[in-house]
Amino acid sequence: MKDLLLITPPFTQLNTPYPATAYLKGFLNKKKIESFQMDLGIEVILKIFSQKGLTQLFESAFQKQSIHSENANRIFALKGEYIKSIDDIIAFLQGSQANFARLICSPNYLPRASRFEQIDDLEWAFGSMGIQDQAKHLATLYLEDLSDFIVECIDENFGFSRYAERLGRSANSFDELYDQLNSAPSYIDKITLEILKLKLKLEEIKPKLICFSIPFPGNLYSAFRCAQFIKKNYPSIKICMGGGFPNTELRSLTDKRVFEFFDFITLDDGELPLELIIKKLSNSHDKELKRTFIYQDNEVKYINSSQQKDYKQTEIGIPDYSDLLLNKYISVIEIANPMHSLWSDGRWNKLTMAHGCYWSMCTFCDVSLDYIKLYEPIAAKELVDRVELLIEQTGEKGFHFVDEAAPPALMRSFAIEIIKRKINITWWTNIRFEKSFTRDLCILLKASGCIAVSGGLEVASDRLLALINKGVTVEQVARVTRNLNEAGIMVHSYLMYGYPSQTIQETIDSLEMVRQFFELNILQSAFWHQFALTAHSPIGLSPSEYGIIADYKEISFANNDIEFSDKTGIDHSQFSEGLKKSLFNFLHGIGFELPLQDWFEFNIPITSIPENYILHALESEIYLPIHPADKIIWLGGKAILREESKSKHGQKTDLLVMKFHANEGSYEIKVEKSKGEWLAKSLERLSPTLENKLITFGKLKEDFEKHFDDFELFWYSKSINTLRKNALLIL
Repeated sequence: MKDLLLITPPFTQLNTPYPATAYLKGFLNKKKIESFQMDLGIEVILKIFSQKGLTQLFESAFQKQSIHSENANRIFALKGEYIKSIDDIIAFLQGSQANFARLICSPNYLPRASRFEQIDDLEWAFGSMGIQDQAKHLATLYLEDLSDFIVECIDENFGFSRYAERLGRSANSFDELYDQLNSAPSYIDKITLEILKLKLKLEEIKPKLICFSIPFPGNLYSAFRCAQFIKKNYPSIKICMGGGFPNTELRSLTDKRVFEFFDFITLDDGELPLELIIKKLSNSHDKELKRTFIYQDNEVKYINSSQQKDYKQTEIGIPDYSDLLLNKYISVIEIANPMHSLWSDGRWNKLTMAHGCYWSMCTFCDVSLDYIKLYEPIAAKELVDRVELLIEQTGEKGFHFVDEAAPPALMRSFAIEIIKRKINITWWTNIRFEKSFTRDLCILLKASGCIAVSGGLEVASDRLLALINKGVTVEQVARVTRNLNEAGIMVHSYLMYGYPSQTIQETIDSLEMVRQFFELNILQSAFWHQFALTAHSPIGLSPSEYGIIADYKEISFANNDIEFSDKTGIDHSQFSEGLKKSLFNFLHGIGFELPLQDWFEFNIPITSIPENYILHALESEIYLPIHPADKIIWLGGKAILREESKSKHGQKTDLLVMKFHANEGSYEIKVEKSKGEWLAKSLERLSPTLENKLITFGKLKEDFEKHFDDFELFWYSKSINTLRKNALLIL
């Protein structure tokens, strides 16, 4: 019997479980503490989007007399078609009926409402999609039509990846959320609570403690509603809250009413705080707690009395995804953006390469908080051990490393270890566009299964990047994205506008930089967001140093986003539509020739950026000399050798012809026989295998010079240059 229940409340993602409870369960396993976990969100979605669920939903809307718009009336009129097709559509999106794709793509199969009005645009945007992706996208539009119906006629707070997000976003006061919780449960609430009730009736689950992991504002309301239900119906059960939302938003909590719902609220890494809560509940004399809010003596108290240090990353175990309905998640394709499809399409095992951020200096980021500032990487061998265990546990070979910024050196070691063990995986992560991402490192990452990265170009202005303390320049970002793209790794960039002191000219110049990135095809995906001031960032802690005036309010509940005014007086929101419209076109390879003025309905200044600025940056790259400690790796196969001779001026030279076969073709080089024999043996030693140790450039040179003269002349020869263009890497 399991007396600890871990819950992710509605809603996060449809395609894959949020990993927080899996991480905690893995840790608890190491401590021999039994637990059960559930993703309440996916269970609610599957309940709603079923034949029985839609039948009840349409009946409820009819009874409420809430069907008013033309679009809602159309969906209701077609309710029979929706009810008939819903189970097959969900099964297809779960991956169990691949052959259904052709039927979905055929005319007149799916009922269509307003979301399908964009089909013509999407055919232009997507080009010739594969049949599976087309079907997924059409099925996604079908679900979004139903979602629009729910929002209009059933519950205005509904959203596939969030619920009542407005109530959780920067709720400085608990009043509005508290009032909502004291009103009657919504239609979605009733489904949520019914599923929770059935789970608590299971014989194998008799929890004494229920922990809600709340990563986002869109999970907050449901967590409180569930906690309210548990307090009323199971008063002996203690309830805890942790996760990304309290870690960032509830650090200033003083409102006593919150503890009508929760007994404990923990901050930052949850392993040790949860372990101490479990000990406290099993032994009332045990009073030590770690970073935990409780209600005591008629006031909210923050207890951090334990002197025990947090567990190292090597001590927390591997995520355990058992109990979760892994084969029930739904892959969707919402919009024509290749990176967004990674987030929403397919199931990914989630891991981290390192706790925190190795850079931890960006002025807009929450670098004062432990989840950013406490940097601790995991050794590559242990990381690959975890990969292998998760493949065995879940049957999935796709991995999303959810790092703040994956460290390049660790990515290199990880990639080499993956190649050594001959493991086939697909993986992607978030990075900083720093100069460590050379052409050769990017080729290595691709060879290990890396398919995509995301990273912040932010404000594409060197002045502002320096003010952000990003540690990169626009030219450097361009070279890194070029290296990644040439290796076959897709790149998504986060873009920012409205940073403190940013001028209108800098906004337009930033757009021109982005235009050039896309025109040169060194970016495939991007997203603009307006700068937001957060309480725990360097700017939030010292706003006057950045030329802004912060509007601090009295905080009793959530404290993260802060309203502010910029001393420039510029209304940056006016650029939002033009920036997003231009980016949508650039994403699909059009509009590069248009003047930037065409994207805006008001006058803007002419850009000061030369039209070939990024191209010139790529062409003027300075190549650094090879360091003796650099590692040399051969990713190609074994050479097929044959001898031949050539005569010149009456002198005969014996040559070794080395032919190499690669997936995309074949090539060959000719080398003086004795040097060719040395090279063939060296390439075998340079291949990353479990038996071979990595060899440095200095050691390779030393070995060559035991037999021959002038290593530099040999290394910079046409033959070695051919190998360097293909599979001989310097790292």
